[in-house]
Amino acid sequence: MQLNQYSYNSISGWSKKLDNSLDSKNTLILIFASHDISTTLNPINELIDAFTNSKFMGCSTAGEIIGNSISDDRFVVQIIKFEKSKLQLASVKIANSHKSQGIGKQLIDKIDKEGLKYIFILGTSLHINGSQFIEGISDIDLQDVVITGGFAGDDQLFEKTWVLVDKKPSYDSVSALAIYGEELYVGYGAKDGCNQLGIRREVTHSFENILYALDNQSALELYKYYLGKRADGLPGTGLIFPLGVYIDGKIKIRTIIGVNEKEDYLVFTGDIPQGATVTLLKSNLDSLVQSAKDAIGFIHFDNKVSSPLLCISVSCIGRKVILGQRIEDEIETIMDTLPENTQQIGFYSYGEISLNNLGKCDLYNHTMSLTPTTGKIRHSKPPTIPPTGGTRRSIHWFRPIRTSPMT
Repeated sequence: MQLNQYSYNSISGWSKKLDNSLDSKNTLILIFASHDISTTLNPINELIDAFTNSKFMGCSTAGEIIGNSISDDRFVVQIIKFEKSKLQLASVKIANSHKSQGIGKQLIDKIDKEGLKYIFILGTSLHINGSQFIEGISDIDLQDVVITGGFAGDDQLFEKTWVLVDKKPSYDSVSALAIYGEELYVGYGAKDGCNQLGIRREVTHSFENILYALDNQSALELYKYYLGKRADGLPGTGLIFPLGVYIDGKIKIRTIIGVNEKEDYLVFTGDIPQGATVTLLKSNLDSLVQSAKDAIGFIHFDNKVSSPLLCISVSCIGRKVILGQRIEDEIETIMDTLPENTQQIGFYSYGEISLNNLGKCDLYNHTMSLTPTTGKIRHSKPPTIPPTGGTRRSIHWFRPIRTSPMT
């Protein structure tokens, strides 16, 4: 696997001259950029002209990650040439959020299954029910396939997000990259850093991912009470207090992506089942930074990595809001933990996708989700298996997925 990184600024141009020596049918051009198409179309077209044989994938964000920092250029690119792996792209248009489960199934149906090792998913976020979308993916048996990704952002505007489809921005699509090959190694890890705030409440009125009432009181008014003067900034300020939903004895974290003042409801990234028990959650700066480190804590590199390592990092916009000026601390923590020859690329999202501690695809919020990938790695011993308790604190481990299951 060969890697290269670029950033682009509308004033100064490219961070370095584009080198198309890695262009091939098994090369991925991964782009994370501003939601503002007027600033992104030009560099996208320049990349298309330079990398005529490569496959393109990307999305708008709520902040771009490159190296050990947050990019100020608002356009970052990772070039990945796979030497022994094959690539396939697939996409599906989003008709409406009530068909999200079917969209997930359609997307996976388009992917060839033979030799499949890894799927990376990006989706527009404001017109899809994330948890139902993941259910559609999980309807199909994908044993031993790692699935990660995230939902596009738009700088807390919650108006319009895009993903690349056929090398062009689409405002109503989900896309997937499927990677095949016995020499591919993929890890995954996710952790949130949230703690309970206040009492547990019952969901007394909801429909799918729309929440009307808790304990027969307006959920919107409850959020306004906790936010105080910051309530005028909803839905963005609501990211400070994600909602913990108890499902099958475990907490699923859901964040706000929309507000309807007239009809008095909140829109969340995933389902809030009527009758469920919920609680408001909170985070502090130290717990968020520590959770980024913990997310990669069970990924062991016992011997020298003989191929460059790529880490795709997808973090929640809610974490960015809370961390504020300490935002780069979590990015630096990840780079300090990974091997020296690691390149990191990623973005701040409206929802993170990763496997849970049972190996099933799941929707996360307020979470740092990591996907380290390389072509070759040698293990002198199997990594320590993480604990299986507590969805909110689940950590996952490095998987050399061409080998037999680790014990």
